[in-house]
Amino acid sequence: MAEDQIDPDRTNEGALAGLRVLDLSQVMSGPYCTMMLADLGADVIKIESPDAGDQSRRSWGYSVIGEDSRAFLSLNRNKRSVVLDLKADAGRDRFFELVRSADIVVENFRPGTTTRLGVDYDAVRAVNPKIIYASISGFGQTGPYANYPGYDLIAQAMTGVMSVMGEPGRAPIKSAIPIADLGAGMFLTIAILGAVVARGRTGDGQYVETSLFEAALAMSVWESTEFWSTGKSPQPIGSANRMSAPYQALATKDGYLTIGANNEKFWRILCDVLDAPDLIADPRFIDNDARLTNREILAAELQARFRTRTTDEWVEDLLAAGVPAGPIRDYQQVLTSDPHTRAREMVISFDHPVEGTTYALGSPLKLRGTPVSSHPSPPPLLGEHTEEVLHDLTDHQTGRAGD
Repeated sequence: MAEDQIDPDRTNEGALAGLRVLDLSQVMSGPYCTMMLADLGADVIKIESPDAGDQSRRSWGYSVIGEDSRAFLSLNRNKRSVVLDLKADAGRDRFFELVRSADIVVENFRPGTTTRLGVDYDAVRAVNPKIIYASISGFGQTGPYANYPGYDLIAQAMTGVMSVMGEPGRAPIKSAIPIADLGAGMFLTIAILGAVVARGRTGDGQYVETSLFEAALAMSVWESTEFWSTGKSPQPIGSANRMSAPYQALATKDGYLTIGANNEKFWRILCDVLDAPDLIADPRFIDNDARLTNREILAAELQARFRTRTTDEWVEDLLAAGVPAGPIRDYQQVLTSDPHTRAREMVISFDHPVEGTTYALGSPLKLRGTPVSSHPSPPPLLGEHTEEVLHDLTDHQTGRAGD
């Protein structure tokens, strides 16, 4: 099949159609995981407390018209909301009735909370042995830090991530993108899908978990490599790369660009575009090891040349010559006027019953046979689907009793 053709036999259902997920999670890491599962077609039922529901509905991000924050809206599309009080016997009973027809449970409470509520893995497995029970916590279910609060900032600090962020000699900063939270959500999604495949082979469910700590540390591939190679803790290097040079952001006449001349071929072409044969012959830059050793000197040499023309002029010439390069853009440019963002359907919208037309990031998951919908259902109002889901549950039980 040609790359630009769509399989005419593809199904309109998502890849995970038929899987039911009970989502006990809130704020970011868990909801990010379950949103990916929902985007892929799983029926995600968000179980929320009767007081205010997911914490992010009220206390995170921006509220525009209604009470639900834009933070909540950005992470909960394609889900149904059911209000259950898990602290009450009636609420737990209803939850376990849902467990009987569920495939996956996702939670991101602090370790021990689900046991106190009586909805931990052992209790759920007793009702449905095939269940896949997935947990995210700050530092994992075991180990000396298991009961530490689970915050992205703290995970970035304690895994070394903040020690390498920013410019040399400056105070530690965190990654503006919450890599521990989002990384944990992605890693848990992978673990869940692996468990689904394993269950198809063995018939058994299982418990899977990850943590913000492990997610941030697992992404420290180059930093750990540098430490084990040199015996020294990596230090901040700004936008540069630990393994090759030049590979970083540099200022131009009117802004900034990035270049990725990370091998000898690209390095020589870059010097040709800059009309700088002297840099090729310079022993300080003779190979990648030399360029890494003299990275700051090299950056200054390149900077002086790049400042003579505009970002767009340089990027056009570099790309034409085959050197990886790109402009540094802000989010207004990326989200409103970038043609590639639009072509890749990375900005979508939904009609929210309170907020009206609301924009969100599209899914990065591109499946040709079972595509992710570019027209998602809006994030649910608190308890919006309680009656619908429990009514379906009653019908199911009545039908089962009559069999």
